[in-house]
Amino acid sequence: MRAVSTPPDHDRLFAIAESQDGYFTMAQALDAGYACSTHSYHVKAGNWLREHRGIYRLRQYPQSENGHLVLWSLWSRDIHGVPQGVYSHTTALSLRDLSDANPARLHMTVPPGFRRNSKISAVLELHKSRLAPHEVIRERGYSITSVMRSILDCAESGDADMDMLQQATQDGLRRGLITRAEIKLAKAEMHADSMLKQILQNPKI
Repeated sequence: MRAVSTPPDHDRLFAIAESQDGYFTMAQALDAGYACSTHSYHVKAGNWLREHRGIYRLRQYPQSENGHLVLWSLWSRDIHGVPQGVYSHTTALSLRDLSDANPARLHMTVPPGFRRNSKISAVLELHKSRLAPHEVIRERGYSITSVMRSILDCAESGDADMDMLQQATQDGLRRGLITRAEIKLAKAEMHADSMLKQILQNPKI
């Protein structure tokens, strides 16, 4: 008996893409029933835009200012399709409107064992570290580090000056993005000669 092929599920692919600002991966298209042999057709027909190797975007889906964040998050996916990268450091602070800095590259924290066979894009600056679950905040289609973790990372790496980090800490407290418990824990763990000590011992903090 000849097997009957299952038609692609357009609604499923759209739902996946909608949750990722219009982006989706080859694996996600396959899961939605789009045979690998049809992917080139959809690109040539203009239905899909190939944004990166194995990553597409629905042509008719409106572009957003944070679409590139979703793209590089998907780029960081593991063999199971789960994104490993979390935007961090000054990039995370900028996304929270806690920094006027406009870093030339996107700072992304990945697990220590993260590897890529191809060359890392010049738009990314990768930092390898393990993040606790409470240090990761899920946004629409990508993740960023918590404000306190972002400040800790900036203080350690020297990516931002002390005045900016003090202001970010004050604003984070005022807006409820940082808790007193987080600051107390940071003070208990910081080194005596660290830049962080000067930041957190500011009277306003």
